[in-house]
Amino acid sequence: MTKQGPIYAGGIALLQGALLLSGCGGPDLSETNDATAVNVATDATPIPAGSQAPVAGPERLVLAFGDSLYAGYGLGRGDSLPDDLQDALRADGINARVVNAGISGDTSAAGRQRLAFTLDKLDRKPDLVLLGLGGNDLLRQIPPAETRANFVSMLDELKKRDIPVVLTGMMVPPNLGPDYAAQFNRIWPDLAKQYDATLDPFILAGVIGNRALMLPDGIHPNAQGVDRIVARLGPVVAGRLRG
Repeated sequence: MTKQGPIYAGGIALLQGALLLSGCGGPDLSETNDATAVNVATDATPIPAGSQAPVAGPERLVLAFGDSLYAGYGLGRGDSLPDDLQDALRADGINARVVNAGISGDTSAAGRQRLAFTLDKLDRKPDLVLLGLGGNDLLRQIPPAETRANFVSMLDELKKRDIPVVLTGMMVPPNLGPDYAAQFNRIWPDLAKQYDATLDPFILAGVIGNRALMLPDGIHPNAQGVDRIVARLGPVVAGRLRG
């Protein structure tokens, strides 16, 4: 996600307003945290602070394919989520190389258009893809059916290439209405189950609404926010790479 004119600005206002109305707690994750129905990433143990395991084994290539939440919007060099994730994986002893394929402003439709090209440009098939789009669809209030269709296309492409996936989801703030939320929020758990992908239900969980962890726009995490996300996501990715 990134600033993309009046439509985006209106979406930011909606999202920020929703967070204020809900006590800055972020969307309710209860509908998607059913680990018996889908492979939900809820029980990973964070890597202890300061721990450092020897890096060993063959290189594990991870493609982080998403929008500005992956690209590192507003952050310094080396502070993006893929950078931080690579550091965390290597601290856990995994010889990981995480390629940042995040583009600020990308919708799921834009991701669908560039996924095959991005995969073909890599030096080899990745061992894992992190798929993190949908935030700009939400901010533009794109019909959930369109977002779902774009994700199906991308997941079909990854399945065809036999590449495992971790989906980092997005969720609707309550002020966009229950009908929109019901359709949008189900995209990620439904498709995770259908495609045997690991699901992190909401990439900004525990971060959005906390001003100490967000940039002034209230939408993108700062470097400390990225650290918080990776503390949750890193062990999930490590588990998929080891599995």
